[in-house]
Amino acid sequence: MRGQKRRVRRSTGRQHGTRRQVLPAAAAVAIGVMTLGALAPPTASASASASADAAAARPDAVQRALNALVRDGGTPAALASVKDRNGRARTYTAGVGDLMTGSKVPRDGQVRIGSNTKTFVAVVVLQLVAERRVSLDDFVDTHLPGLVRGEGIDGRRITVRQLLQHTSGLPDYSNRLGDDVRYYDPRELLATALRHPAEFAPGKSWKYSNTNYVLAGLIVQKVTGRPLADEIDRRVVKRAGLRHTYFPAPGDASIREPHPHGYYQESAETPLRDITEMDPSWGWAAGQMISTGSDLNRFLTALLTGRLLPPAQLAQMRSTVPAEATFGPGARYGLGLVSRPLPCGGLAWGHGGSFPGYETRGGATDDGRAANVAVTMQLTGEAARRSLERAVDTALCR
Repeated sequence: MRGQKRRVRRSTGRQHGTRRQVLPAAAAVAIGVMTLGALAPPTASASASASADAAAARPDAVQRALNALVRDGGTPAALASVKDRNGRARTYTAGVGDLMTGSKVPRDGQVRIGSNTKTFVAVVVLQLVAERRVSLDDFVDTHLPGLVRGEGIDGRRITVRQLLQHTSGLPDYSNRLGDDVRYYDPRELLATALRHPAEFAPGKSWKYSNTNYVLAGLIVQKVTGRPLADEIDRRVVKRAGLRHTYFPAPGDASIREPHPHGYYQESAETPLRDITEMDPSWGWAAGQMISTGSDLNRFLTALLTGRLLPPAQLAQMRSTVPAEATFGPGARYGLGLVSRPLPCGGLAWGHGGSFPGYETRGGATDDGRAANVAVTMQLTGEAARRSLERAVDTALCR
């Protein structure tokens, strides 16, 4: 991809991951200076027979939260999928799906889910643990001998558990990539990280690093002899009955099914740019996947109810360490799974993800509730991220 380039934040999680990406002008369609008043009015949609009632009734709390994300947060669109403890599902939309055409936001549309990918990868690794093909206490060198070496970095001292829980001390590759928007091989991503010193000795602290999951993905491939995408599809996507979730193939910059367009704005004074289509390979096992809110709800529910992992491995996944610095007050990080306290009591289990053009937050509870909310801009401020999380809380606590 060639042409004039512009910087775009590159991140595969909350404030996790990288901060920049450059974007060729050919892939960045200028929409023009937009104001919130120029956006189409928010709309709501509900699944099955609830849709007519929702249209006639005063907007409920979830719809009001989405309306606020569009009105006050500057995002072109917001989507939500919500499931209550009785299994009743509803979907919501607000804003505009395509600023160029003014088209509606597709109900339960596909989005780039960023670091939610990590939870899928962690499930595959833990399935291999259950099959006794991998141990959480294995060192990286057990499976990838000699690959991980650097200043303060030694794969003979870093365990699989430390990769999945971000306690390895490995530097994050994602804010150190070059300016080209192109295909990145996973080992190239790893090599980028290894040119920098360790953040800390393995097991001595916690810091979010996308490099951990690139290595986890490479271990999956080495142990199974199959591409990571195939293992995720076979072991998780199909087993959980996900119909709109996939790991894009190399070179696939598109989003297959109906989706809202994703946008980037360099500053408040610059136009919104459509960045829906881009090569996502720089995220790989740390953030490459595409899904819908309803599929994410189905995935998390299947995970928490034991349909994807045996009890021993699910318990390990839910064994957490403090992660407030990255995920907010009270948050804790397990093995590819985050717990966050809800204002109505109890915990929501999920992850969240950020990718240029999209930001998602969500979670599921042990009593069967689940919710995922997405917006069509990568959020840059703490206040905006908090607003998105409050929308999730509203959906889970209603």
